Parts: sequence; structure tokens; C-alpha cells
Amino acid sequence: MTAPKSVLVLCTGNSCRSQMAQALLNHELAGVVRAASAGIRPQPKVADGAIEALRLAGLPTHDLYPKDLDTLIDRHFDLVVTVCDNAREACPVFPRPVPKLHVPFHDPHGEPLESFVRVRDDIRARLVPAVREALAPGAPA
Repeated sequence: MTAPKSVLVLCTGNSCRSQMAQALLNHELAGVVRAASAGIRPQPKVADGAIEALRLAGLPTHDLYPKDLDTLIDRHFDLVVTVCDNAREACPVFPRPVPKLHVPFHDPHGEPLESFVRVRDDIRARLVPAVREALAPGAPA
């Protein structure tokens, strides 16, 4: 059995989209992927709507908290995923070459719970298969 691939999901505030992506990737691709998330300018806490949207889907949220990219930049990642245009533009150069993938999502911050649920479902529908494909043997680096 091969070790799970490490994936870093980047967003601006690491409070909505990247946190939901982390939880979804770790659930949907368990054993294949170990996802972490971080922000370029992390917020003080994960958005309540993101936590509730994940709970409604039966996903654990106990290990979700905003992290600054600087605390993870020296770790090895097999793939870096940006989920917002700002993070894509501000994405730093990593110490080691790492493939990057950009799959943007609407920012539901400050919107009703239904917006978070829609974004959660969009992440599941688009990001999970994109990461699976990007990490497949023979995928371009």
C-alpha cells in the first residue's frame, strides 16, 4: 500500500472554502489523500456556516482551524490547490517544486447557510475529482 499523497488547499482567509475542501478531500479520498489547508491572510476562526455545512454532511470539523501558509510552506506537498483567485495570484514559490491546481469557488462568507451548502456541494462535485485526476499516475506535473 502506498502512502497517501499530501495536498495543500490554499485560500485567502482559510475560513470557508479551503476548510471545506480539506474536510471533503480527507473524507472522499481517505487513504489516497491527506489534505491540509492554509490561508494567505488567515481569519481568526473558521466561519460558522462552513462548520455547519460540513456537519450537515456528516463530516468531522474538530480539527479545522485557520492556519497561516507560512507555518506549512516548508512541508512536502504532492499538490497545491488554490480555491480562490487571490490565493492563486499570491501563491508563493515553495522550497521544492510542487504541481499546482486552481479550481475557484464562490466565497460564501457572510451569506446564509444555503450558500455554504452550495459551495460545499460544488467542492465535492468539482474539486474532489480534479484532485483525484491530478494525482493519478502519469498525470502531468
